[in-house]
Amino acid sequence: MTTPNSFAHNAYSAALQSAYAHLADGEESGAVVNVAGRVMLLRTQGKLAFATMRDSTGEIQLFALAALTGEFEEFAKLHLGDWVGITGEVVRTKRGELSVKVASWVRLAEALHNFGDKWAGISDFDLRYRHREADLWANPVSRRSLSRRSEMLRSVRERCWAANFMEVETPMLNAIPTGAAARPFRTHHNALDSELFLRIAPELWLKRLVVGGFERVFELGRVFRNEGLSPRHNPEFTMLELYAAYWDYRDMMSFVEELVSGVAIDVLGTTETEYQGRAFSFAAPWPRRTMASLVSEALGEDVSVHTSLEHLTQLLTERDVEVHPSWGPGRCLAELFEATCEQDLWDPVFVTEYPVEVSPLARRHAEDPELTERFESYAAGRELSNGFSELIDPVDQRSRFEQQARLAAAGDDEAMQIDEDYIKALEWGLPPTAGLGIGMDRLAMLIADEPSIREVIAFPTLKPLRD
Repeated sequence: MTTPNSFAHNAYSAALQSAYAHLADGEESGAVVNVAGRVMLLRTQGKLAFATMRDSTGEIQLFALAALTGEFEEFAKLHLGDWVGITGEVVRTKRGELSVKVASWVRLAEALHNFGDKWAGISDFDLRYRHREADLWANPVSRRSLSRRSEMLRSVRERCWAANFMEVETPMLNAIPTGAAARPFRTHHNALDSELFLRIAPELWLKRLVVGGFERVFELGRVFRNEGLSPRHNPEFTMLELYAAYWDYRDMMSFVEELVSGVAIDVLGTTETEYQGRAFSFAAPWPRRTMASLVSEALGEDVSVHTSLEHLTQLLTERDVEVHPSWGPGRCLAELFEATCEQDLWDPVFVTEYPVEVSPLARRHAEDPELTERFESYAAGRELSNGFSELIDPVDQRSRFEQQARLAAAGDDEAMQIDEDYIKALEWGLPPTAGLGIGMDRLAMLIADEPSIREVIAFPTLKPLRD
């Protein structure tokens, strides 16, 4: 059978299931429709054939009769996974199954590979992720998760627009790796004969737009970090970054909890849900806890950025954390937080007052110059967002960059470099501003109730196959 170049498709499974829910068993509607999708199940009973067809919205039964259906014998030999276009009347069978009674049909594409058992789907890890196109058809949960991700991104955009943020695009290729502390990907531009880096974050570009007079900006885009793979990490991922002039970190925390709880309502219809079998609430307001208080509570003793380096080092060593010679008290406190607290933070919470040592772009705290007006939100034991009152003093910013450069020289391959263009931008004047970054993939994991980041990325990074 020759496959056509097009098909006059005019009906979807879900809409048909809704529109003809009233049909009684054995009743015909008189309505003739054209449906299209994949054959996911096929069984024959002499002069009858029944197929389950799945399209992008759901499933519907195809009901073929030798006396009515053109090329019935060929229809009965269809492969599981074949794409078909069907013309026929909407009916409900005597057994109560809404169906399209096949008058004519055409095979739109042939599936040369087996889709697996309809009920079990595809469980093979390699096949699922290397050929996600097959996984998405065979495993409805995979389709649901990516659909929820799409709905989530639409909601995020609409809520940012509603708050008067302008969507912008900034460069992905950068002359220096900047915007966050992470190991970059390197590439080479042949025409310029220059080394370039895939962006770690768009942060510094976005703040330059604020300097330029755009008071509220956001970008939803890919960022790249040359790091390992894990259930929470993929080398390329999607980040929401936004900046608001005249806000501080407290304003931004309020915006974050309203944004995320609102997105949950838009996608799930509620803020009260479950994540991996455990009750989980997106509801605002979220608690605010300082890093020092959480670590002190976990250790059973008071510690802070002012605790001696020797004692903080001892506490880390007792927990099998190797302390780098370049670490000061601030970095040690942050490492203690990661080792003792992070995994136990379940419902969303803001962790505040990060040390200056680990916050090179954040404004110093008014009450303690060794701390910053910075927060990270945590949910289900993982970081969800990062935000702060922006450092707007170019002199202090240069000093912070120089400290990062010293860390890089000491062997820290995640330390930032000095960005002279950004310092120049600050010299033009950045008004008081708050910034935010939210990992969209991790938020999608919560929204879709998925344990691994791979499930909410259409094509996650995989280890290459070797010959």
